Amino acid sequence: MWTHMFVLNLPVAEKILRPVIVYAFLVIMLRIFGKRELAQLNPFDLVVLLSVSNTVQNAIIGDDNSVSGGLIGAFALFGINYLVVRFLFKHRRLDEILEGTPICLIENGCVCRDGLAKELLTESELLAVAHRQGFGSLEEIHHCTLEPGGAFYFKPKEPRPDERQHAEVMKRLEHMGSQLDDLRKLVGTR
Repeated sequence: MWTHMFVLNLPVAEKILRPVIVYAFLVIMLRIFGKRELAQLNPFDLVVLLSVSNTVQNAIIGDDNSVSGGLIGAFALFGINYLVVRFLFKHRRLDEILEGTPICLIENGCVCRDGLAKELLTESELLAVAHRQGFGSLEEIHHCTLEPGGAFYFKPKEPRPDERQHAEVMKRLEHMGSQLDDLRKLVGTR
């Protein structure tokens, strides 16, 4: 039993090299296919990401199902990720080339159709993301950017409709308060 759990069926070098190759391949594929895959906008993208993990599993572990082999493969993945992140941190220009640059999706309140097309996003998908951020419609957004890591940055138009309504209500309340003060003064003087 212990032999099957801890004895490697493949050389250690191969156990390290397999995850490194798969890691590099996945980084390149995510860069080619864009930020959309990272943002996980719809069920189709989620299915692809889940399927990829299952598809590359055997490429990472090979014919070895031992605990030791799994731990070596996991260590190799964590190690290569640490080294890549550390290297890219020191080389910002290379990081920008590998990760890409932010894509503008809404500028000055207008939807940038070229940006949506580049990232293969529909307006309805962008609207769904905006709804999750608390916006009622795309008309409330002054600026929207899709960051290289797949995060959306929204800047609302100033002021937002709910803020405008709140300010209006407060202004009316202040006016009514001053009218009440005037009435009190008038009644108090009689």
